[in-house]
Amino acid sequence: MDLYQDWQKNAKAKFKEHKTFLQRLKKQKKGKQIDQIVNDTDEAAFETFDCLTCANCCKTISPVVTATDVKRIGKHLRMKETEVISDFMKVDADGDYVMNRQPCPFLGADNYCSIYEARPKACREYPLTQNQGFNQRPALHARNTLTCPVVFHVVKELKNKL
Repeated sequence: MDLYQDWQKNAKAKFKEHKTFLQRLKKQKKGKQIDQIVNDTDEAAFETFDCLTCANCCKTISPVVTATDVKRIGKHLRMKETEVISDFMKVDADGDYVMNRQPCPFLGADNYCSIYEARPKACREYPLTQNQGFNQRPALHARNTLTCPVVFHVVKELKNKL
């Protein structure tokens, strides 16, 4: 079974189990070991999985967009920053700019991002499996198992190896 099918079939059913596992992982003092397993698993997963077959992140979540992101997007689109904000952003409950609709207004029918070179930092870093301190953000990674097949696979493999 491929990553995408496995994720579609099992993500919701395994959510509580993964959330509990990740919360327990936060208390462990094996941060570097955990990061190494996560990084290796992530790299292997992305060798076989193509995000363009899924794009679920772009379809279901809205990244925080910083002022630097707005400036970069505006330059890319040849728009004023105020126009980028008014056309594509809204302010969320935390006071951050996020995309004003889902799927992302820059996502094409072919799952390509029309502003890929200028995409927000949050999009560039997603799914956050290459960042250090994986075990320090259990709630975030648990939620991401519902959004991203690779994160689901990483957590599943981490459970098998620890």
